Amino acid sequence: MEEKEHLAVEANKKSIHYAMAGDKAAWLALYTEDAVVRDPVGVSPMDPSGKGHQGKAAIEAFWDTVIGPATLEITPHQRWTSGDYTCCVHQVARNDLGDGKSTECDMLAVYTVDEQGLITAMSAHWDFDDVMAQLSKLA
Repeated sequence: MEEKEHLAVEANKKSIHYAMAGDKAAWLALYTEDAVVRDPVGVSPMDPSGKGHQGKAAIEAFWDTVIGPATLEITPHQRWTSGDYTCCVHQVARNDLGDGKSTECDMLAVYTVDEQGLITAMSAHWDFDDVMAQLSKLA
């Protein structure tokens, strides 16, 4: 008998796949209507309040300004589960900017899902200033 994959791990794998494929509709379908995305966690120009992108419309706007325009390669290195509905993932996101230029970002992402495996919260912990420093060196 085959064991079913952990719901939050499955959600993380799908999220990575759809983000790299540029499949906005499939990626958005992974989230509940009242989900919260914090990427990065804390105050940043992408989230001036530091409270995250709350609700499907805000998450869609996050896609449109951050994920959609990017050419991403996301590599998960290790996943840890916590209970039935949460996993933490050490992953690296590489954004290909063209002309041989790219940025690379180490992150710890935490996915929380509901009983159906839909994402209720995603928090990505990474250093915004480090990515900005990488971009300034490419200019």
